[in-house]
Amino acid sequence: MTGPAGPPVLRLQSITKRFGSLVANDAISLDLHRGEVLALLGENGAGKSTLVSILFGHYVADEGRIEAFGQTLPPGDTRAALAAGIGMVHQHFTLADNLSVLDNVMLGTEPLWRPFSRRAAARATLVDTAQRFGLLVSPDALIVDLSVGERQRVEILKALVSVGTRRGAKILILDEPTAVLTPPEVVTLFDTLQQLIAQGLSIIFISHKLDEVLRVSHRVAVLRGGKLVATVAARDASKASLAALMVGREVAPATRTPRVAGEVVCALHGVTVAGAGAVAAHGTRRDHVDLDLRAGEIVAIAGVAGNGQQALAELLFGMHAPDAGTVELSGKRMRARPQDWVRAGVARIPEDRHAVGVVGELPVWENAVLERYATPSFAHPMWSGGVMKRAAAQAHARTVIERFDVRGTQSAGLATPTRALSGGNMQKLILGRALLGDPRAAAVPRLIVADQPTWGLDIGAVAYVHQQLLDACAQGAAVLLISEDLDEIFAVADRIAVIHAGRLTVAKPVADWTLAAIGLAMAGEHPLKDLADAH
Repeated sequence: MTGPAGPPVLRLQSITKRFGSLVANDAISLDLHRGEVLALLGENGAGKSTLVSILFGHYVADEGRIEAFGQTLPPGDTRAALAAGIGMVHQHFTLADNLSVLDNVMLGTEPLWRPFSRRAAARATLVDTAQRFGLLVSPDALIVDLSVGERQRVEILKALVSVGTRRGAKILILDEPTAVLTPPEVVTLFDTLQQLIAQGLSIIFISHKLDEVLRVSHRVAVLRGGKLVATVAARDASKASLAALMVGREVAPATRTPRVAGEVVCALHGVTVAGAGAVAAHGTRRDHVDLDLRAGEIVAIAGVAGNGQQALAELLFGMHAPDAGTVELSGKRMRARPQDWVRAGVARIPEDRHAVGVVGELPVWENAVLERYATPSFAHPMWSGGVMKRAAAQAHARTVIERFDVRGTQSAGLATPTRALSGGNMQKLILGRALLGDPRAAAVPRLIVADQPTWGLDIGAVAYVHQQLLDACAQGAAVLLISEDLDEIFAVADRIAVIHAGRLTVAKPVADWTLAAIGLAMAGEHPLKDLADAH
């Protein structure tokens, strides 16, 4: 795409931000023009989210200034950013859990002195925007009852609705907006964004999906280690060149070794789940599911968020018991007790890294060994007489951090509060804890349940995670991968099943699927004829 001309609508000049000894942004200068899409790329922890947080008024820069439409923005003032026409879709949700979707979208759009609320008009606007963008969600649903993917849709809707209100956003910051959308939803979203761009909307687009970046952006700015290392025209870039700029080297894709599936590690027989978490809120029911997970094999479950895959993950995390049917691990029926699943060698990677994956206030080292707190053993190297040995636990945490390249601990080391990590680095910490969870184990986990394991990770980290899963599989682990990223599924899976409205297809070999067939099945437009054959 050819970049728009004219004076910039936004100008960042020498923005510098430090957190202790860590320089998150180092004298970054960028311009954004009317009707332009500027993509912001970088590894996890490169400074992208810090930069846009400064722009939106969440952080105050130590040095530098920001101009919007020729006027200097006061630092640390979100209201001033909104008044200047800057809207933002946050990577991490900023929603009130106890309020409805409609209430969250309306927050801040009406003056306090208005004698009555215009809910009917707001509802109509929300429903119309949701339909145009393919981001369907019930206006009356409570946020607490929504899945992670559905909450992401609400965040996008909040920003898009604000574009059409009197606040009139002229600059939109999109921080990983498509992470949990299906391919058809992404196409619809980008088509509508192109219409808004043609009307003069300017966009800062943060994504780790290089195909999307090359498709929608005019220019690409690349950060590495807090510094702006390049700004290139999208038409002159390629996935390989952008990946090399991001990580400072060529990124090799994950490679798999030939293997044959072994014995059944985990088996679900006639399983029905209802009333588990967000699934129950939507009345979703997983009806009579049969699924075998074998050693040396990766089985992927594809599906749009909120269709029952969360109940499946929680079942295999030991958090819920099936209402009917049985769940067996190596032939043994398992109870709904997470401690038993961890002790049995199940590595758990949850979808919601903030609410479930870590305790944000605890230091990094404690989160790195968190699941071991509940499984003390007198024979365990991190325990002595029923008391955890701090030195051994911290040594293991260092191994996790080094092996999985967890960044963001430079200022306070292992004592860094986990909430201070970027989303991608937090995810890498969880992955390291799961895959290296037991320092006694010479072998890999028996079963790895990976729920959206690469959500929000950069291309280098994604390749590393995929290689870790493939290597573990080659050493005999059974892997269940729950993902909405079809490129990821085709890159690593041996068999694929699709879940929609709580119903699961037969897990068929990858060669039996096409991207189009999976996309249709995820959207509920597939006959799912295999269900009748399986049950």
